[in-house]
Amino acid sequence: MRSTRSDALGAAALVVFWSSGFVGAELGTRYAAADTLLAWRYVVVAVPLVALAVACRTRYDGRALGRHGTLGLLCQCVYLSGVFGGVELGVPAGTTALIAAAQPLLVAAVAGPLLGERPTVRQWWGLAIGLTGVGVVVSGDIGSGGAPAWAYLLPVGGVLALSAGTVLQRRWRPAETLLASLTVQTTVACVFFLAAAAAAGRLQPPAGAGFWWAVAWLVILSTAGGYGTYLLMLRRVGATRVSTLLYLTPPATMVWAWLMFAETPGPLAVPGGLVCALGVALVLVGPRRRKTTTVPAAEAAR
Repeated sequence: MRSTRSDALGAAALVVFWSSGFVGAELGTRYAAADTLLAWRYVVVAVPLVALAVACRTRYDGRALGRHGTLGLLCQCVYLSGVFGGVELGVPAGTTALIAAAQPLLVAAVAGPLLGERPTVRQWWGLAIGLTGVGVVVSGDIGSGGAPAWAYLLPVGGVLALSAGTVLQRRWRPAETLLASLTVQTTVACVFFLAAAAAAGRLQPPAGAGFWWAVAWLVILSTAGGYGTYLLMLRRVGATRVSTLLYLTPPATMVWAWLMFAETPGPLAVPGGLVCALGVALVLVGPRRRKTTTVPAAEAAR
């Protein structure tokens, strides 16, 4: 009972914190380019994490560094580059959210063969209904952008990277603590975005307080809260279940935008959000899969 309650709280926290990232992106890109914002976001995150890891005498072997470095590259560097890059080139935010909403289906499609997390028929219906709900929520944005056709490949690539990282994280089941995982992954992202901003000549941060307020928002809510909760829930409930929760982030983002920017949700936001909730309920409330005694190949190799 206690485990079920903590999982429910973790699920709610993930939706709130993950959706905060879209709000932080809107806040920050009012003051600076996306690569500048991401570079300084990760500087502020990585420096104290590395100091804390050193103080705690955290140790890594070569395989742990390689695995967490790969996860950081996929789930933070490539994913955020694709999403932010597409929006910066004119891909509507709603269309980007719709593309990102394919992630649970992508994860579920490979979770069975690779992880033994085989969705039931009920859960497949839930995944399909959830994706339909996201489509309803963001349908008003489709076709409203002036981005070149190739720009739509950027969020597609980002979602593929996040899906691959999600499956690898669950398959590898790293034994390192959440602090150890976040330290390596955010350090990789810090180096990546610093190099990208420097190469573009946009490393200098704006002097205004608004930029640093946006950085603080992203650091506390999106990185520590959102990605930290994502990793924690991934270890607890599995790739399919935690990915399905991302269906609820577009409606949650609209609530954030309404509260902070007075952006009125479209007429389809509420019914679409209810459809999303139904899909998520079908996936999460259904019976858990039976445990198997088969040891995945990645576990046997450890």
